[in-house]
Amino acid sequence: MLKKAILLITILIISGCTQKNYKLLQDNSNSEQVSYSDSATLPAKLDYRILKNDRLAITIYQHPELIPANLADRGILVDSSGYVSLPLIHRVRVAGLTQTQAAKKLERRFARYLKNPALNLEVLNKRIYVLGEVNKPGAVNVDKEYMTILEAVAFAGGLKDTAERDNIIVVSRDANGRMKLRKIDLTNFNKLQASNIVIKPNDVIYVQPNGAKEFKIASDNLTAPLKFVTDIVSPFAMVKSLSE
Repeated sequence: MLKKAILLITILIISGCTQKNYKLLQDNSNSEQVSYSDSATLPAKLDYRILKNDRLAITIYQHPELIPANLADRGILVDSSGYVSLPLIHRVRVAGLTQTQAAKKLERRFARYLKNPALNLEVLNKRIYVLGEVNKPGAVNVDKEYMTILEAVAFAGGLKDTAERDNIIVVSRDANGRMKLRKIDLTNFNKLQASNIVIKPNDVIYVQPNGAKEFKIASDNLTAPLKFVTDIVSPFAMVKSLSE
């Protein structure tokens, strides 16, 4: 009777040890907001467009005193309406513009009050996010218009041994805000050339776990309950043995 109980509990535990939900971003055929691309071409030009809540470093070369030092360090906030507030020119809308376009727009506004208002504008908070089986998951700062997935993985400390290298997922949004998923195979050089491996600010890279990681999780999930059951059953087995 005791052996049958242990066997029944074991079967229930094994049947419940599924890894379906362990991998993130699984295919959802009902979603209309997701599209897949295995061989997207590299866009001819990739210019980051300023977003609401971005922070901008603005330096007016001939008049640096117009931008307070504390704002120069942490950046001037683009408000929820897409505007920045600056001395002399007050509120100016910059959301949706590239950094070059925004700089030229501000120069034209400052030219009404200043001689030679040449300035530099840079977005300070451009980041991508690397999740999953990397050594340093989290946000990666981007100090240029874009980076490649190899650069992003390198900044994240490289792949763990438990990383699935042939099915890395990149989530991004297009100009209309629709989510796009790309699957990139880092193990195949030809596929790597064909795929669009450029990563833009605000993209999310998810490195999935391989079978070894899944097996370890399944084993841990199985071992712990079995040990718990064994600890409970052992005293009863010992009493029964002594009574015989």
